Amino acid sequence: MTGKAQPSRARPVWVAGALVLLAVTMVAGLLGGAADISPWQVVLQVVDWLPFVSADSGLAPVEQGLLYELRLPRVLVAAVVGGLLAMAGAGYQGVFRNPLADPYLLGAASGAGLATTLAIVLLPGTSASIPVAAFAGAVGGVFLAYTLGNAAGRSGGGTATLVLAGVAVTSFLTAIQTFVQQLKVEQLERIYSWILGDVGGGWDQLTLVLPYAVVSATLLLLHGRMLDVLSVGDEEAGSLGVRAGRVRLTVLVAASLATASAVAVSGLIGFVGVVVPHVVRRLAGSSYRIVLPLSLIGGAAFLVLADLIARTVIAPAELPIGVVTMFVGAPFFVGVLRMTRRVAT
Repeated sequence: MTGKAQPSRARPVWVAGALVLLAVTMVAGLLGGAADISPWQVVLQVVDWLPFVSADSGLAPVEQGLLYELRLPRVLVAAVVGGLLAMAGAGYQGVFRNPLADPYLLGAASGAGLATTLAIVLLPGTSASIPVAAFAGAVGGVFLAYTLGNAAGRSGGGTATLVLAGVAVTSFLTAIQTFVQQLKVEQLERIYSWILGDVGGGWDQLTLVLPYAVVSATLLLLHGRMLDVLSVGDEEAGSLGVRAGRVRLTVLVAASLATASAVAVSGLIGFVGVVVPHVVRRLAGSSYRIVLPLSLIGGAAFLVLADLIARTVIAPAELPIGVVTMFVGAPFFVGVLRMTRRVAT
């Protein structure tokens, strides 16, 4: 359990450090690729893109087009998706008071995955329905877990019951998704490529996810203090004038919107919502007023770096980004699980 929130340590310093880390990883992401472009030229070109600023990078038009049309939107999409997944994970952990809670444990990602698979199968000629389907599926998955957990929780179990309900819903929805995939084998390649994650869809991906990202991130950031109050327990929060049920529902909806928008444009990319918030808590304290913004920034840096590794580790071929996050996240998850059990005993 996450327990009572502890004060954050040197909040401005950690935010500044995280922003520097994000800037470094984004420049590295712009450098990564088959074309050899010097870091200084990349920096000058980025400066030249800024409003009211002019700088001569010395890059040929083809190289400028490579940076602007391929690498820049890819880095930005990875940053937005990583930030959303990490922040959603932190939000779920605050609601359920469990450091292992994340979008993939509570039915959000599996619901979005099933709905997107159905959209790909039933409407193969268009991608316009995928975001709507992903959001509906994510909200539906969390709603099922939340409803089942509340129903079972009336007889005891608390937040652990909600997490177990999420695991059951995730397993059920994943089974249905697998069944649908086997019925439509001609769509398997497209479905599997989506499941393994991809952030290389260009500016269209970024345009699609950005409005939802702004709304969900704003809602979650505004509820940081409320999540700190919830960490002391619902009864204590109620005595302080906080409506625990309303706060929990709002955070669940915002985290589900963040998950759905990320999944809609990038596919299923796991473990970001566990790895990043946990590292943030270990470094900067457990107050959600610092965990949420640092998870947003740290998740962005984490996924940009993961995408860079995916593009370069077996170049000129490319790994799915979800494979990279699984390599990092799976052993990390086991470590967190062991530490959580040790604390519980």
